[in-house]
Amino acid sequence: MTLKGKTVLYTGAAGGLGHDTSMAMAAAGARVIAIDSDPVKAERLANSAKHAGPGSIVLEAIDLSDLKGLARRLAEIAKREGGFDIVINNAAIYPSKPFEQYTIEEHQAVQRVNVDAGIVCVQTALPDMKHKGWGRIVNISSVTFYGGWALLSPYVASKAALVGLTRAWAREFGPHGITVNAIAPGAFPTDAEKIHPDPEGYTRFVLDHQALKRRGSAADIANAILFLISDQSSFITGQTLNVDGGWVMH
Repeated sequence: MTLKGKTVLYTGAAGGLGHDTSMAMAAAGARVIAIDSDPVKAERLANSAKHAGPGSIVLEAIDLSDLKGLARRLAEIAKREGGFDIVINNAAIYPSKPFEQYTIEEHQAVQRVNVDAGIVCVQTALPDMKHKGWGRIVNISSVTFYGGWALLSPYVASKAALVGLTRAWAREFGPHGITVNAIAPGAFPTDAEKIHPDPEGYTRFVLDHQALKRRGSAADIANAILFLISDQSSFITGQTLNVDGGWVMH
């Protein structure tokens, strides 16, 4: 598999599931524009990127909640890079508390980062993808979309929205040679799990529900993304691929 000559726009690229995918895409020859505002994770990815070849990783610290600012910065980057061939909408925030305690502003804040920022990314990349007659878009959803999840209603709603956009975009962009798919990760041992008060108990819960009795790794997500952005998946679009060890089956 080669991604030589491809430019990737990747949000949340330095996080627990993003780091390994960024490195894998660079190893396949891609130029990865890694969007992440977490300075600690970004520094870790920057250090790894020194050994990323034959592709490259360029880190960009952008506040995804500032949609107008995001659009301006992406337009500048797209002009500098000659457009984007691949968009991976991965960044997400996930506050946790009872539904009645959320304000409407908090709901909107989650939607803005988890969904609306991805819309801005696709709007920026789409004209060049159409011009080339080739493009790949991958939205990172969640298995919580299927079963719901207590205390995470804004997050669950945002991940459901990404599945809907995946299907609508696939239908609309398909005539231009652009595929759009989603990945729904299961439970992975990343910083996201720190919201759980009993980590060991949560691990037991996860393994009880999965068909495969091991925890997932970032490499599992990286491999799935690499497949969906490659020419090996050129006849697959509008789909949601669960990468969850057989937790949710549909």
